[in-house]
Amino acid sequence: MSDSRPVLNGEVPASEPRATVREPTLTGCPWHDVNEMLQAAGLRPTRQRMALGWLLFGKGARHLTAEMLYEEASLAKVPVSLATVYNTLNQLTDAGLLRQVSVDGTKTYFDTNVSAHHHFYLENNHELVDIEDPNLVLQKMPEVPEGYEIARIDMVVRLRKKR
Repeated sequence: MSDSRPVLNGEVPASEPRATVREPTLTGCPWHDVNEMLQAAGLRPTRQRMALGWLLFGKGARHLTAEMLYEEASLAKVPVSLATVYNTLNQLTDAGLLRQVSVDGTKTYFDTNVSAHHHFYLENNHELVDIEDPNLVLQKMPEVPEGYEIARIDMVVRLRKKR
């Protein structure tokens, strides 16, 4: 298989060809692994990308907004602007290293777990949580307009505390 980019959540492969990417050699050392991930995805490992990648991927599977990552970077004394955080998150998403999950028109999370899965959104906490049910199935798909194909299906189940 020449295309080593991960397939996201049952994603239908795009019709345009993708560049062949080498598999990263991960060692368990977060700094080295971030470097390998960036290079394997065809991204130059700049200081800012490395630092933000270390914050993102060094703590396991996470759901972060750009603002949350910017706050973490500030606390870690990483000199980046909010615009750089947004640009980096979008670049990592385009490279297949992150998955973008939109909760509503104003809130977008970036998920470090790019495997096929769905989410609960806890409205009271503004928190995104993975749904751990691998048997969750959408039984009937809508008709897709001519000239389009389904790229990915994201299910977000909104929860709130009982009153």
